[in-house]
Amino acid sequence: MLNYLWAGMILVGIVFAAFTGNMGEITNAALDSSREAVTLCITMLGVMSFWVGLMEIARQAGVMEAASRRLGPVIRFLFPGIPKGHPAEAPIMANLIANVLGLGWAATPAGLQAMEELGKLEEDRRRGRLPGPVRPAGTASNEMCTFLIINISSLQLIPVNVIAYRSQYGSVNPAAIVGAGILATTVSTGVAVIFCKLMDRRRRV
Repeated sequence: MLNYLWAGMILVGIVFAAFTGNMGEITNAALDSSREAVTLCITMLGVMSFWVGLMEIARQAGVMEAASRRLGPVIRFLFPGIPKGHPAEAPIMANLIANVLGLGWAATPAGLQAMEELGKLEEDRRRGRLPGPVRPAGTASNEMCTFLIINISSLQLIPVNVIAYRSQYGSVNPAAIVGAGILATTVSTGVAVIFCKLMDRRRRV
């Protein structure tokens, strides 16, 4: 649907420019935007390589493992239906840590792996291997919904992506967004946790 929407907007813009004699501006805008897109990609590649590299160093140094152990009670609170030591815990923790550091792109692989493991958990419930509420095939479990909502509303201490964007487009103080980002994401995460707990309780009643 979005493909048709964007294609339609582009075609309408080109047709309007043709009728108003502004095709030159369209051509210049396309070239300028292409150049900016490539420059932005190079900038983000450097930023993401730096932070992903730091995360890998932290993983090999045992920092990520220690952080994951400390996040254990948080995982138990957010996902009480996941058995302790289940394979879904590790990617969920990695995803949460990456999101807190503002590494949304780096968090994506861990998020996909977490969803895959949560899908296997639900399949084990359907087959009677694990206790818990059984839902029809193709229906997202409570853990899947909670993980998705927490992932979207994630608390961010260092919004790396936004800082990089602001720097790319000439902001005088790119990091000035940090305070507002922490406040906004703290509120959004708090609301998300409350919503998930209320919905989970309603489903269990």
